[in-house]
Amino acid sequence: MQPNKTRILVASLVLGCAQLALAADPPAQERDRTYAKVCGFCHDAGVGPAIPGRELPVAYIENVVRHGFRAMPSFRSSEIDNAALASVARWVSQSPASKASTASPASPAPSAAPATKAQ
Repeated sequence: MQPNKTRILVASLVLGCAQLALAADPPAQERDRTYAKVCGFCHDAGVGPAIPGRELPVAYIENVVRHGFRAMPSFRSSEIDNAALASVARWVSQSPASKASTASPASPAPSAAPATKAQ
């Protein structure tokens, strides 16, 4: 085979593989746009607990977002529509833990119970 034909063949294969990879894995900003715009404001700043990487069930995330939980406010469908909620819930459920969330947890682990004095 001639060198030019080999180069064209290799370039075609590389471009084809790259196109398949991009189609299968959309850019991160598309997957988590709602998280970055709404959720990350608290959950990445240490105000709320770190949620990426916890493998929370999608239905649980959707329920907490719609109804709130403890200090977490509820978000109406006029604030986060159902499609965006489903998308961000899937992303959070499947996302790996971020370096920030593993380095400094938002809520410290409970300390051991104080020792009682014997009487």
